[in-house]
Amino acid sequence: MSALLGHSHPDIVATVREQIGTLDHLFSGMLSRPVVELCTQLAALAPGLERVQLLSTGAESNEAAIRMAKLVTGGHEIVGFAQSWHGMTGAAAAATYSAGRKGYGPAPVGSFAIRAPNAYRPRFKHPDGTLDWRSELDDEFALIDSQSTGNLAAFIAEPILSSGGIIDLPQGYLAALKKKCEERGMLLIVDEAQTGLGRTGLMFAFQRDGITPDFLTLSKTLGAGLPLAAVMTTAAIEEEAHKRNFLFYTTHVSDPLPAAIGLAVLTAVEREQLVLKAQQRGARLRQGMLDLQKRHECIGDVRGRGLLLGLEIVTDRELKTPGFTLGARITEECMKRGLSMNIVKMPSLGSIFRIAPPLTATEQELDQGLEILDESLKAARQG
Repeated sequence: MSALLGHSHPDIVATVREQIGTLDHLFSGMLSRPVVELCTQLAALAPGLERVQLLSTGAESNEAAIRMAKLVTGGHEIVGFAQSWHGMTGAAAAATYSAGRKGYGPAPVGSFAIRAPNAYRPRFKHPDGTLDWRSELDDEFALIDSQSTGNLAAFIAEPILSSGGIIDLPQGYLAALKKKCEERGMLLIVDEAQTGLGRTGLMFAFQRDGITPDFLTLSKTLGAGLPLAAVMTTAAIEEEAHKRNFLFYTTHVSDPLPAAIGLAVLTAVEREQLVLKAQQRGARLRQGMLDLQKRHECIGDVRGRGLLLGLEIVTDRELKTPGFTLGARITEECMKRGLSMNIVKMPSLGSIFRIAPPLTATEQELDQGLEILDESLKAARQG
């Protein structure tokens, strides 16, 4: 999910060696050239989101966005998806619903969740059985309105819910969600920790819907595996937050070393045309997985975008019965053959492999992975 450029990419290696010998850490109030240049380039990639703060982790970037949204709106209620993952710190953990909620006491007042639309397991359907996400969204927000005390501050959303089982929000959903937020005076936070910087075949996944969120948070892919994150917002929001004495501060805010790495990542993404390659190789990988689905009855669904794909394992295609035990066997068989496969096991969703190779993966490597998966599927089913 994080190694956007694979491991030990020469640009990253060279940048770390050079920057560590020049300047690695500064007092957070002092801005270095790598920090200014990275913020400038990020702002150019996301027009309308020209105010940038650099942090270390995705949880921190989501924490900062939520904190700013509360300050600017004057509200305290935060809505997320019931299958979400936004981090393990305070407000980010309160907006994380896919795991890690039990045993830690009460969440902050005003923590609400709605279910993300799932095209494979639709709750609201058109007459032909396909997902009716608009009716579902209307119904979910009617429930939010009935619970809210009139202090809604923000909605935080991943364009593709990864830990939630590679649930790709339908085209148009983010635009409709933004409208719901605007109607209620809420701000929209889009968490692109895993989808940002080309992985879905666009620089940012939200661009498919033709909208600009109020906040964009980046992390995993921005540092290509090293600790770097960013929160981006509009000039109007940042200026209002500044007037209200916004404070979000860590020891490593705006450190020059990770900022230099971020610059190297952006340079490599552009020079190597990795956004286009994510489209092309993602299509190749998806087709390979669809071919596997034709040969293996245990593959219930193939979904996702670009090089962030999901493969759901079932024991009965018609009933869509999750294949938890079978999925675990497939994972073991893949590892025996040198392929690491990350599986999500959620009783309410199913048994889903999350497949996110580096954008630098070659066609030969993708084909090899598909070949190993094919062999492992056969071995697991025979076992």
